[in-house]
Amino acid sequence: MLALPRTTTDNSLMHRSHGDGTVDRARFRRIGTNVIFEVGSLVFHPENIELGDNIYVGHYAILKGYHKNTMRIGDGTWIGQQCFIHSAGGVTIGRDVGIAPHVRILTSAHEETPRGTPVMHGPLTFAPVALEDGCDVGIGAVILPGVTIGAGAIVGAGAVVTRSVAPFSVVAGVPACFVRMRDD
Repeated sequence: MLALPRTTTDNSLMHRSHGDGTVDRARFRRIGTNVIFEVGSLVFHPENIELGDNIYVGHYAILKGYHKNTMRIGDGTWIGQQCFIHSAGGVTIGRDVGIAPHVRILTSAHEETPRGTPVMHGPLTFAPVALEDGCDVGIGAVILPGVTIGAGAIVGAGAVVTRSVAPFSVVAGVPACFVRMRDD
């Protein structure tokens, strides 16, 4: 196995805890009425999270706010069990959006580094993700940084979405590809 040299002794790069993720409603930037957090849900940086009304957050889902940028989730949205939503680059989720269990929404990534540098020591890039009103993301899908899922669009189970999806279209696969437009 190739051994990479240790690239830093800078204490500012040492691992540190982000807290225990306990849901404390008083700490949110905004939280609407009838917001349900199931057992095991975790929330980080709630001061940068805005939640509308009638939102469901399933068991063991993680809303990973970040020290900058904002996570906004609109009224009537359903977030399934064991979802992971990371808002380092900013996340906007519209109204009445369905997010199935095990979905991953990512807004940052490490840039590729030269061979002698561990990838996780490379610079981070950030890009926002938007899920527009009425769209639906299937179980186990992954939404990558910079993607917009258009209003009323459907993302198939297990898809890896690398490019934005047009409103009312259906996409599936790895990488996600256009399948058809939804019927009227």
